[in-house]
Amino acid sequence: QLQLVESGGGLVQPGGSLRLSCAASRFTLDYYAIGWVRQAPGKEREGVSCISNSSGMTNYADSVKGRFTISRDRAKNTVYLQMSSLKPEDTAVYYCAARGRLCPIEPEGYKYDYWGQGTQVTVSS
Repeated sequence: QLQLVESGGGLVQPGGSLRLSCAASRFTLDYYAIGWVRQAPGKEREGVSCISNSSGMTNYADSVKGRFTISRDRAKNTVYLQMSSLKPEDTAVYYCAARGRLCPIEPEGYKYDYWGQGTQVTVSS
């Protein structure tokens, strides 16, 4: 089965930037729609962003529009989430996830079939 491996989390100051990576072995991520989902302790999962497989169409949660960018590097079989102007409320465990071919119409945190292990992002001064 598809196995996703995440990296890039860490501690960053408010206003700073961080890039998360999602990679897979054996399988080609281009076949899948790839999403980023975050969850803070005691809170529901929140869809952050998603990129479709072929068209590259993307969506973003209102809370991150203009600050986060999702992208694919097809040569490296990797999907990235570039996060800028980070805020304390962005603190959460971030997961990359895969589903079918198309993203949900709106960002959401549950309609995925495969999940990475999660990487902690902490935004604090």
